[in-house]
Amino acid sequence: MSTFDLICVTARAQCAEPLPQRAASLCRAGISRVILREKDLSQEAYRALAHKMLAACGSALILHSFPALCAELGVPRLHLPLPLLRENPALRRAAPLLGVSVHSPEEAREAESLGASYLTAGHVFLTDCKRGVPARGLSFLRETCAAVSLPVYAIGGISAQNLAAVREAGAAGACLMSSLMRCPDPAAEVAALRAALEPQNPL
Repeated sequence: MSTFDLICVTARAQCAEPLPQRAASLCRAGISRVILREKDLSQEAYRALAHKMLAACGSALILHSFPALCAELGVPRLHLPLPLLRENPALRRAAPLLGVSVHSPEEAREAESLGASYLTAGHVFLTDCKRGVPARGLSFLRETCAAVSLPVYAIGGISAQNLAAVREAGAAGACLMSSLMRCPDPAAEVAALRAALEPQNPL
């Protein structure tokens, strides 16, 4: 059985404790990657937080939206919104591992042509992060996965209840934000997510 990655997308405002502390707990629990999103921060504030996150997460950390910091901090992993990469395709050279957010199979193909290493596709299910916006659904996820040869990670409303369906749709993994930021016990939360991916024994 192939590996199914669980990726944390950060939202520090939802954390009861400092974000680096939460991220370290999630990494110890077995989260595959941590995308440091925090799009409201200035580059200076983001840099300061990224230093702490790098100490907490090490090679699991992926920077977001600030390509210049990859070389400065020695982090060869970057995630970008597609419009940013579209406007400046040279950003592909900022990091060997480049993730891109997409919202349609057509965007997925475009991101692949621009040199993306992996994609996040969403939002798949209803989520408070996109309140009032209809979910794109599993058919969207299946079509996006089929459109490209890159790993595609589902995002939006992911939970233990729908993880298996996400995997069956062809996703290489799933991104989670609110549940990983708010849960009282990160280790138990990650264990429950992993358990949801295990085959169920018939009675």
